[in-house]
Amino acid sequence: MLTLDYANCLADRVTPAHGLDPAALTGPLAERAEALTAALEKTRGTGWERWRLLADPEGTRNAHVEAVKAIAAKHADKDWENLVVLGIGGSALGNIALQSALNPPTHNLMTAGRKGPRLFVLDNVDPANFAAVMAECPPEKTLFNVVSKSGETAETAAQFMIIRDLLARAVGGSASDHIVAVTDSEKGTMRQICDAAGYDTLPVPDGVGGRFSVLSPVGLFSAAMNGIDIDALLDGAHEMETKCRNPELAKNPAAMLATILVELGKGRSKAGGPAKPMHVLMPYCNGLYLLADWFRQLWAESLGKRHAADGSEVFEGFTPIKALGATDQHSQVQLYREGPNDKVFGFLEVEHFGDPLGEQVTIPTGLGVDALAYLEGKKMGDLLNAEKRATEYALVESERPNFTIKFPSVNEHAVGEFVMLWQVATAYAGLMLGIDAYDQPAVETGKKATFGLMGRDGYAEWLDKVNGTLSETGHMID
Repeated sequence: MLTLDYANCLADRVTPAHGLDPAALTGPLAERAEALTAALEKTRGTGWERWRLLADPEGTRNAHVEAVKAIAAKHADKDWENLVVLGIGGSALGNIALQSALNPPTHNLMTAGRKGPRLFVLDNVDPANFAAVMAECPPEKTLFNVVSKSGETAETAAQFMIIRDLLARAVGGSASDHIVAVTDSEKGTMRQICDAAGYDTLPVPDGVGGRFSVLSPVGLFSAAMNGIDIDALLDGAHEMETKCRNPELAKNPAAMLATILVELGKGRSKAGGPAKPMHVLMPYCNGLYLLADWFRQLWAESLGKRHAADGSEVFEGFTPIKALGATDQHSQVQLYREGPNDKVFGFLEVEHFGDPLGEQVTIPTGLGVDALAYLEGKKMGDLLNAEKRATEYALVESERPNFTIKFPSVNEHAVGEFVMLWQVATAYAGLMLGIDAYDQPAVETGKKATFGLMGRDGYAEWLDKVNGTLSETGHMID
């Protein structure tokens, strides 16, 4: 089970100006958490909180897992060389994070022992990147997993149009065998395309937004295709979701995590010190680094809102930042210790690292260099964790609040716990801030402007708006 150590966020560690009052965590903040837990219990599994049922055997889990496994089994016999995922944002970040955490970093380079095809996630429309991946993935040897609820997301639609054309020219009438779509089960442009072409499909569940969808077929299909144990992943998520229904703040890690970050983010330390609206997530494990990317979308898009749920203007939200230990001790910690005290730091620590090379990851002895003798015979994982603890101490010395989420080891169960922990913490934080954590109105302006710039019918006014606002001026240096 993951553990959350928040001692370094309290006043007795980082001073009353920068830490929370421990008494508040057993008093008013505990009372608030209890009330919010009751509120979330009432909305659990309804509306946009249907993501809470994704890992629950009594919810939507079993149906999704059966469907994913059936299609994955069908394609396991086809010996695909490549699996290419087409998606963006919540349709891609979770897939990338699961692969990075749960398969070797050399997965695509392995010639023996690889669990599934090489995996590429095309999450942008950078033409050079797209062309480079496609040059390595001949259509006849590749399965394409397109993820789009509506089918009208411009980036994914453009990718898919190119892929369909490549497949038509490369394999002709068998093109449908090369596509698995994750989309709306009943309606939308992508559903129409899939029904007409006879593609295999999996559902984007109703009431599950993109950034909350990694535990649905959106993330589960590519995971299953690449040997990730999706049952263990969902077991971990379900165990964490159950734990996060506890009304007692001291026993509910999601409520505690949200409380710490919201209270300090709003400047409500024991002595009312400066607000800390920047939230750094710093894994001390390369495999967990891209989970920080997934966290950034979840935290930014869910909580960054101009308006409260009652319509008042509030400009809420916090800025998520990712870092990597120990790498970024050498690039960012100078700022973190001596720059503005406006951040809360979250460390991800791994107790037991997988060591496929055995003794090769133990530093050898007898090298005869006195200055380096202290390293001899030590495990590299122990050095990495010592680096983490040293940075933790250095931040406390500088009165910088920080917490640690510890993984016993990096496996499917623990990653499932982590995903659910942050999703539930986001739900709590939304209620604490009084905003709707499930909409993203600010994203729509950019989408409409893109439609106008690309000539979509009905969006000509947006072309005029963009060109009028961004008209040429003399404020340019050649």
